[in-house]
Amino acid sequence: MLSGRRLDLLDPSPLDVEIEDIAHGLARVARWNGQTRGAHSFSVAQHSLLVEAIAAHLNPDWPAGWRLMALLHDAPEYVIGDMISPFKAVMGDAYKGVETRLLAAIHLRFGLPPAPPALQKRKTKQADMIAAFLEATELAGFAREEALRFFGRPQPLPRPVLALVEPLPTQAAEAAFIARFEALSAAA
Repeated sequence: MLSGRRLDLLDPSPLDVEIEDIAHGLARVARWNGQTRGAHSFSVAQHSLLVEAIAAHLNPDWPAGWRLMALLHDAPEYVIGDMISPFKAVMGDAYKGVETRLLAAIHLRFGLPPAPPALQKRKTKQADMIAAFLEATELAGFAREEALRFFGRPQPLPRPVLALVEPLPTQAAEAAFIARFEALSAAA
């Protein structure tokens, strides 16, 4: 990592996890394999901000720690990249095991439980699917009907949340991710 940390993918230590490395990596990983409209790719860092904002909108009573887990839901991708769900399914348990161990180390590093509670995980997945619908229709060229088949019907969202679908330059996405992490960490 740019921080100088060395992360063992098979046995990751929370001591080797730094938020700067996560933000830097996620801001450079493109969602939809970069096949999106706009001058900039839509990064996993931006996707994470969008998912956290949707989860917060749908669950206004969530504590800051649960919102922080929503922000970090795809954090392992700073190391392993963003793979499409069908490919993850082909890779099976081996991929899932690496991802789960990385997420546990990330959570422990920031004072969170190694695995999110089932309700938090389910609600974050709901927000993730809404984000995917928005990204698919606004950025990746999906027709609304096609996106409805893959991602389900999204709930209405306020304009500030919808504004997060606009692709940002890499440095701006990285800075926004760190700023949101710091705000949620301070509140937690």
